[in-house]
Amino acid sequence: MLITKTRVLVASLIAIMAVASRAIFAEEIHTVIIVGAGMSGLSVEIGAGWVEGVGGRQLNPIWDMVNRLKLTTFRSNYDNMSYNAYKQRGGLYKKSEAQQAFYAAQELSEFIINISKGLKAHRQDDISILASQRLKNQVPSSPLDMAIDYMAYDYEFAEPPRVTSLLNCIPLSTFSEFGEDSYFVADPKGYESVVHFVAKQFLVANESCYFTDPRLLLNKVVNEISYSKKGVTVKTEDGSVYRAEYVMVSASIGVLQSGLINFKPDLPPWKILAMYQFDMAVYTKIHLKFPHRFWPTGNGTQFFMYAHEKRGYYTAWQQLELEYPGGNILLVTVTDDESRRIEQQPDSDTKAEIMAVLRAMFGKNIPEATDILVPRWWSNRFYKGTFSNWPIGVSRLEFDRIREPVGRVYFTGEHTSEHFNGYVHGAYLAAVLNQQKC
Repeated sequence: MLITKTRVLVASLIAIMAVASRAIFAEEIHTVIIVGAGMSGLSVEIGAGWVEGVGGRQLNPIWDMVNRLKLTTFRSNYDNMSYNAYKQRGGLYKKSEAQQAFYAAQELSEFIINISKGLKAHRQDDISILASQRLKNQVPSSPLDMAIDYMAYDYEFAEPPRVTSLLNCIPLSTFSEFGEDSYFVADPKGYESVVHFVAKQFLVANESCYFTDPRLLLNKVVNEISYSKKGVTVKTEDGSVYRAEYVMVSASIGVLQSGLINFKPDLPPWKILAMYQFDMAVYTKIHLKFPHRFWPTGNGTQFFMYAHEKRGYYTAWQQLELEYPGGNILLVTVTDDESRRIEQQPDSDTKAEIMAVLRAMFGKNIPEATDILVPRWWSNRFYKGTFSNWPIGVSRLEFDRIREPVGRVYFTGEHTSEHFNGYVHGAYLAAVLNQQKC
């Protein structure tokens, strides 16, 4: 069996802990309730795997914590993707053909960035990333071009360019402010160590590092929040009732859209409309374990891609020999509609599809995977996806309404981070901002 950690849980818990570290001890707030989103021999991350945004002029706070915890990390190197592009029906693309396609994609990317900057400078209306590609008359359509485009946008935002806002997503603040490098966390202690690091600043733990603080309540499913000028009442599915002066809600935007939590009275229309317009994307990391390696290893082989006529069909691959030596682990990432499709079919069907893709890339004589792990974030009522994506049509005003408190009900989480939504550091920084409001 595979021991797992989760990105969404990490992100939401960091938001909770960062707020609570001040709110619980703030003299002006006497009581506060914080509501969160509820491979054999190896520990892998099915959620957050990277610290993105490293090496820039500002220090990413998550990178600072990871280093202080001395977690084992590995820099992700995408530089040689053009040497590792596989055709749909087998074999690598010629290096000259792949490089030409990558150069064209780079030119298109620079054009898109300039369009975004121009729109911002002249305060013009937002458009989608796809619309900006159309302005250059260069919409990716071949399997190779779509695969490169997928790695540039879907792999980052978990939704395609036709959905994603140009003004609010290009260029990405994460990379422009914190740096362009990304580091993969592969430590036995897990990414959740970052949560523990924040939590230990204010929660009581025993010698085994288990939290024993009676203020921390786990395995509670909140299904109702009542609020008035006098305070808040939170009810859970097991019939428990909790009262406080304020409540901080860090559930994902997907959960808020799902109606799992019933607010009494109903949230005002301006709040509901703002929340319903934002997107909860789906990003699925599928791990496979094999009896032995059959893929290239060594320098320049960390990432490879599969170019299929269907955009996003098992496109993004990473071999994890550096991160898990001798583990014989492959990671393939799918997003959006493919994630939803895969979640609704048996793992055996997904494994069969993946094996067909691998045999197209590496030949018919490769071994069968001995284990597969398929997360189901979209189907899980406590997540309803993995992280938020800023879609076309949501203005800054409407975004501000997503994070605006309603009476004594406050909202936090990565989806409330104006510049870093979708990232773990976005969840943390949003919570820090909420500290100032409490």
